[in-house]
Amino acid sequence: MLSRKNSESLFETAKTLFPGGVNSPVRAFKSVDGVPLFMKKGDGPRIWDEDDNEFIDFCCSWGPLILGHNHPSVRTKIEETLQNGTSFGAPTKLENELGDLIVKNNPFVDKIRFVSSGTEAVMSAIRLARGYTGRDKIVKFDGCYHGHYDSLLVKAGSGLATFGTSSSAGVPEVFSNETIVLPLNDRDAVKKAIADHGSEIACIVIEPIPANNGLLLQEKSYLEFLREICNENGILLFFDEVISGFRVAFAGAAELYGIKPDLVTYGKIIGGGLPVGAYGASDEIMSHISPLGDVYQAGTLSGNPVAMSAGIAQLSECLKEGFYQDQEERTKKLVNKINVFSQSKNYEFEMFTIGSIFWLAFSKADAIRSADEIRAESMNDFKRLYAILLDEGVYLGPSGYEVGFVSKAHTSEILDEVADKFCKALTVVFEG
Repeated sequence: MLSRKNSESLFETAKTLFPGGVNSPVRAFKSVDGVPLFMKKGDGPRIWDEDDNEFIDFCCSWGPLILGHNHPSVRTKIEETLQNGTSFGAPTKLENELGDLIVKNNPFVDKIRFVSSGTEAVMSAIRLARGYTGRDKIVKFDGCYHGHYDSLLVKAGSGLATFGTSSSAGVPEVFSNETIVLPLNDRDAVKKAIADHGSEIACIVIEPIPANNGLLLQEKSYLEFLREICNENGILLFFDEVISGFRVAFAGAAELYGIKPDLVTYGKIIGGGLPVGAYGASDEIMSHISPLGDVYQAGTLSGNPVAMSAGIAQLSECLKEGFYQDQEERTKKLVNKINVFSQSKNYEFEMFTIGSIFWLAFSKADAIRSADEIRAESMNDFKRLYAILLDEGVYLGPSGYEVGFVSKAHTSEILDEVADKFCKALTVVFEG
């Protein structure tokens, strides 16, 4: 069994300092039992906890570390920047460099604005959508997560299209009443919402690759439908690419599917492991942002030079020829090996993948496109699988609803090793 003595001691102390002993609820291990592991080191595809347990890591800090841990190019760039200071509250050349790197290689945005997190990017983009259109309501989809912004912390009610009910205490109903929550992959629901409220809707926001509540892959035709109906009704199409941006392609799902959003947000990979988010759009839309326009948004640490330097180093690696093809090929190799084994045993298990993202589903479905298709009881199977893999030195995000990530540091040899461990673990789960 895995030793957790030091993590247990640290967690007891943490509970006296932080709510639930953590600074983000996804770290709490409540879905998989036991105490959260306290990490002290990462290098390449591996991490070590405070008890010196070693793991092959597929959480990758929940997605940002597409090159793996402690990548030398990123580390060197950060160290160089630190020699000149950590923050100025004034423009720096590094902001120009990262901004230019992104805009020149992304045909879907003319200008961007750096912020400090994905949540802040979404919050700012929603404000921009409302300010630009003069409309107050937004449409989101059940199963898509867009950060802990008040207007988006809502869940679907009953019926085809309902106004949201807050899913967090502290969010006034007047806020959530401006959010219409629809089921994913339901064109009629979108048509009805627009028929009822079209002239009030500022934007339709969606994760084009929903990856916060399982991997709910949508058909390209559905995203094209959203693009068309937004065009017809003067509604902005907003792609939240905090996870998919720079992950499935440099310009994200917009590039992968060839669909131009009106607004787009990024986070995670853009910061090279440090806190960075961004939102972008056309010149026309972005001209409404202060100091040019009347939509106010500011941030003391926006464009922080150390974070900019990490982003420059990481995204420069992502732009190298064949980077995304190689990522996808290695991820498919891992997933296919496990799926072939599972199918040969007739297990109720399937791994879904796109780019270098994967998700474990205790299901035989060809596709899972909406949150209500995920069996809640399957999380018990995930909990058992998680415990076995952890003891075997494989670290995933501690929830069956979370996706996993393959980094550049996960070699084919490492992925073969992990696939074998998965197959053995599945045998224990299904056969005892």
